[in-house]
Amino acid sequence: MKPTISQETIAKWQRIVDLIARVADVPASLVMRTHAPHHSVFVTSRNTDNPYPIGCRFTLSEKLYCYGVLKRDGELTVENATKDPDWCDNDDLELGMSFYIGYPLKWPDGTIFGTICVLDSRRNQRALLFREGLQEFARVIESDLSLLVEIDRRTALEAELQATLDQLEQRVANRTADLEEANAALRVLLNSVETSRQEYDAKILSQIRGLVVPHLAKLRGRMEGDPSGRIYLDLAEESLKTITSEMSGQLTTVFEDLTPTEQEIAQLIMRGQTTKDIARTLSREPSTIEFHRNNIRSKLGLKRSGKNLRSLLLSIQ
Repeated sequence: MKPTISQETIAKWQRIVDLIARVADVPASLVMRTHAPHHSVFVTSRNTDNPYPIGCRFTLSEKLYCYGVLKRDGELTVENATKDPDWCDNDDLELGMSFYIGYPLKWPDGTIFGTICVLDSRRNQRALLFREGLQEFARVIESDLSLLVEIDRRTALEAELQATLDQLEQRVANRTADLEEANAALRVLLNSVETSRQEYDAKILSQIRGLVVPHLAKLRGRMEGDPSGRIYLDLAEESLKTITSEMSGQLTTVFEDLTPTEQEIAQLIMRGQTTKDIARTLSREPSTIEFHRNNIRSKLGLKRSGKNLRSLLLSIQ
């Protein structure tokens, strides 16, 4: 697939053929383009006596001057076709063009683009002297063809690179979106695990504080005369402290500020027992329980707040 000839290039070639026509003093200076089996006028000099308009098309045959150029793959000069047996019946004689000089024009890969030529109705000595100049203009046009191919190649390469870049950017965007989604899911999972862990720790702490520690405190009071038993009790309490120290949570912090009795009462409050119920359970006077309740409220910042103690304890459980 050959590149399209740009309008800028065509305008340049127009200046070239007009210059050739003036310098060589010919009515027709042409750039012809070949699309077998046809050969057409692509650029034509702007002379009033030029019989070749743009788009004028010929069939490639042995009766066409340009066919001789392509067949020779080089210069063709016909000084007077009417006296040349090889060209005395050529197609251009119908337009009165008996004089011809032409050169092939090729793409960089060697395929034929067309020809550059001059034509006249007489033997033109000035044009004959200008043959080398015409050949140089042929090289200029071939250089333009090479440039157009290179521009087209680079444009295609840039488009390919851009397409590849777009694909890579899309893959990165998709991958980033996937990673963000995975990270979001992981954060939710980790938060859930952390919440579950905290809830589990709080439950264990609550059970230790409410079900074990109060009984250890009572047991210690009944083992005054049993040194061996107190040693085992100390070991049990140390073990429980080790376990609870490795756990975290608001409930742990709250209970650390309470005395063992207050911790026991707080646990019973969390279980929904009233002051009278707790007094009966602990064999204490209701006024004593109420005293400890007030201490607990004070330590938790609820004094004169009107907030429910049990609700707060349950909320930080």
